[in-house]
Amino acid sequence: MEIIIRPYTENDVPAILAIVNDNILNSTSLYDYSPRTLEQQSNLLKEKVAKNFPVLVAEKKGEVAGFGMYGEFRYREAYRFTVEHSVYVAKKNKGKGVGGKLLKNLIAHAKAHKIHTMIGVIDAENKGSIQFHEKYGFKKVGVIKESGYKFNRWLDSVFMQRILK
Repeated sequence: MEIIIRPYTENDVPAILAIVNDNILNSTSLYDYSPRTLEQQSNLLKEKVAKNFPVLVAEKKGEVAGFGMYGEFRYREAYRFTVEHSVYVAKKNKGKGVGGKLLKNLIAHAKAHKIHTMIGVIDAENKGSIQFHEKYGFKKVGVIKESGYKFNRWLDSVFMQRILK
């Protein structure tokens, strides 16, 4: 099945929101507690684009199968060549190449825009995401212990990095 990667449109926001809220409610991949509203998600995506960052959608059979984006890693000028990325795939499309295609496109976009390094911040329990990132050349560079608290337990954040060449 063909996966098309394209920039998101406002029409994609409800499907993106469904993916985000599923992750908020059912996983530790997002450290939010409460589901987002359509307006909140729309504003977040518009803000990324306004800052010239990509928001990409993976489309499969005319539906949003996943999305990915990147933005500032930190807000100091010296960090302008470093970005933090996110890739989320709808449950029914996990393990079908959607995430990989999104991440490859984000990497290519970052290289084309002279980004030096990409950072992924992943919950330590999310072994699948850690292995996924390793497959695409990311290295584990650090762990911040008990940096998040969700589902009545402390969570560790794994920092993964890929230097772009």
